[in-house]
Amino acid sequence: MATKWRDVRKTHSPEVEAMIKQQVKDAAGVMTLYQLREARSLTQVNLAKVLEVNQGAVSRMEKRTDMYVSTLRSYIQAMGGQLQVKAIFPEGEVEIEQFGSMAEPRQETQAATHA
Repeated sequence: MATKWRDVRKTHSPEVEAMIKQQVKDAAGVMTLYQLREARSLTQVNLAKVLEVNQGAVSRMEKRTDMYVSTLRSYIQAMGGQLQVKAIFPEGEVEIEQFGSMAEPRQETQAATHA
């Protein structure tokens, strides 16, 4: 006889339940590019049209383990997102501005060129 999942869950202590919930929450924040594209209900063909490449290029991009930041930024922007690069240290996080959007000049730069 099959055991129901809710019956199995009843056997866990509150501490184990809390750990399971945290692991699920952590896993939800980590995706491959393929999983991210699918979660946004996009096909490789849809994304290829936005990126102005062929579907094969999107497929290769999703399989890469190393790519240019600009390539990753384009992929994320094509899905409607924004790429941020952060350094994470024990004492806190720092966003790296060097990898900001090249298409949009920083406001400080614009102000300096118009002064």
